[in-house]
Amino acid sequence: MAKQKNRAFLKWAGGKYGLVEQIASRLPDADKLIEPFVGAGSVFLNTQYNRYLLNDINPDLINLYNLLKRKPDSFIQDAQQFFTPRHNCPDTYYALRAEFNHSSDVYHRSLLFLYFNRHGYNGLCRYNLKGKFNVPFGRYKRPYFPAKEMAVFAEKAHQAVFTCLPFEKVFSRARLGNVIYCDPPYAPLSKTASFTSYAANSFGESAQDKLALLAVKASAKGIPVLISNHDVPLTRKLYEPALLSQLSVKRSISQNGALRKPASELLALFSPSELIPGRIDG
Repeated sequence: MAKQKNRAFLKWAGGKYGLVEQIASRLPDADKLIEPFVGAGSVFLNTQYNRYLLNDINPDLINLYNLLKRKPDSFIQDAQQFFTPRHNCPDTYYALRAEFNHSSDVYHRSLLFLYFNRHGYNGLCRYNLKGKFNVPFGRYKRPYFPAKEMAVFAEKAHQAVFTCLPFEKVFSRARLGNVIYCDPPYAPLSKTASFTSYAANSFGESAQDKLALLAVKASAKGIPVLISNHDVPLTRKLYEPALLSQLSVKRSISQNGALRKPASELLALFSPSELIPGRIDG
């Protein structure tokens, strides 16, 4: 019987739950896995490395992970209080959103971040240019409280260090014996399809270029790097030195479920043993 996969406790646009087998099969053996863009952590939850360095540029996400790691029982208990019928209405949601945007209390913001993730529209995480969370109410009949998934995450989190740094600084921490998996904000499928407001910072073409360059440099030092991204001309060009695997993926979060069509993605492995320019694997 195949081993059951662990689901992340957060909804996540572009989450890798459906691709963890393909990703894990292409990740080389190592003592530590480094993720500069950890997101919901599906790869972390479904791989078996001894240690993890898990990073994200979103401080609300990393604060939530650190609190869940340090005090799982009390945090889960406190978070569940926001999953009641009284909290599942627009007036309460928008009042709490305004409260969140004016609060500097890390614990309270972390509780609300989870609440928004399950009650907000499509589970999106989006901030405006002023850094204010602005996802609208989702209108779900009965939002799911992921107590079991949170407990699984908290238990495995003892193998991990969570940081909130630019991805360049995370690469600088990598050493021989580590492997890096990158799931960056994806290159847009078209010029009008860019989503860049995840953490009130854009991740444009220059950032995509910098990430690919860092992957080449790390692999030259003996540190393998696996990157996932859309299969578009830009990524084909940037990932030319890598071993490429092409995948067809159904989008899990979309405004209209009927329009969720398969899209082509790339897994690009930068490794000293795999630097065969433009080679396609499967």
